[in-house]
Amino acid sequence: MMSQKIIRNTGWILTLVLVLLFSMSAFLKLSQNEMAVGQAASIGIDAATYQWIGILEIISLLFFIIPRTGVLGSLLLIAYMGGAIVTHLQHQQPVLMAVGVQTLVWITALIRFPELRQRLFSLQQARSI
Repeated sequence: MMSQKIIRNTGWILTLVLVLLFSMSAFLKLSQNEMAVGQAASIGIDAATYQWIGILEIISLLFFIIPRTGVLGSLLLIAYMGGAIVTHLQHQQPVLMAVGVQTLVWITALIRFPELRQRLFSLQQARSI
């Protein structure tokens, strides 16, 4: 069995990976990177909407980073990635990267937030409902 320290550190290392990934993604949207805006336009997302998506991405990420709001942030990022997956599918684009990121958010959330893990996987609680 892994020690609590190793589990905690793993959660924070995975969080750092996600912070870097989502920060870069949001930066491209907020800075109106020409290539990123062009790709968004090719699937019908205008530059202003793309910027708002970047703002929502940053807000969700901030909720995810802060331990007290981390579960909410996890759910927001998971929903955000679900939207990305659907958008990719709708436009016949590969979804493997988006599915991988969403899976990483789930894994990180389950490591960092024992209360979420308990809610999702506790059979005893399910029986009492």
